[in-house]
Amino acid sequence: MSQCTRAMQAAQLDAALPQTQCTRCGYPDCQSYAHAIAFEQAPINQCPPGGQEGVRRLAEITGRPAWPLNAAHGEESARAMAIIDEQWCIGCTLCLKACPVDAIIGANKRMHTVLESACTGCELCIPVCPVDCIRMQPITGQATGWAAWSPAQAEQARVRYRRHMQRQAGRATIATVGPSSSSGPLARHHGQHEPAPGPEQPMALHDNRPLQATGAAPTKAEKHQILAAVLAKAQARRRAQ
Repeated sequence: MSQCTRAMQAAQLDAALPQTQCTRCGYPDCQSYAHAIAFEQAPINQCPPGGQEGVRRLAEITGRPAWPLNAAHGEESARAMAIIDEQWCIGCTLCLKACPVDAIIGANKRMHTVLESACTGCELCIPVCPVDCIRMQPITGQATGWAAWSPAQAEQARVRYRRHMQRQAGRATIATVGPSSSSGPLARHHGQHEPAPGPEQPMALHDNRPLQATGAAPTKAEKHQILAAVLAKAQARRRAQ
């Protein structure tokens, strides 16, 4: 199979994945997993959100057997949404940085909340929360896999992830080069806000390489603030018991 054919197959595979960007497959995002299947012969049964129906779809594209979902990567289950207990949220913003589709809104030292329509159930916000105030709530009843997740939701998640990555890249560029007062590309990040692409206008990638997550680590000052807030919340919990 030629490189061009593999690239076309990778695009087909990416379109067949649920775009939850959960990393359970062992890759940074859905596009990376699709690329690995097409170019590195990665197994096609490593996507729990897609479930067995997802494996069948990938098998149809690749011509491989539709093996049972690999339990080492998780089990097929109902789709869940992240719920933040606002009573214990300390406003550290770590979950905002961890969310691949920007489904959490909030500000530093302000309560955060989850946009139900945008949450993919990836669970990436849970391990970064220092006060364990995030839980997952199943919202699709008995429906699992693709029965609990529509193509329209997958496309919305894909677009939101592309926007997220574009913003991350813009911030990284500004941090490295510094703000520019010229009319060059960086000027768009300062006062000139171009509308983000809609579902009918997906962002064009410059090459076939998969996008990589680039969440910023908290600074030393932020860590001190987070620790102080965590201790304060812990003391409040002990007093409430």
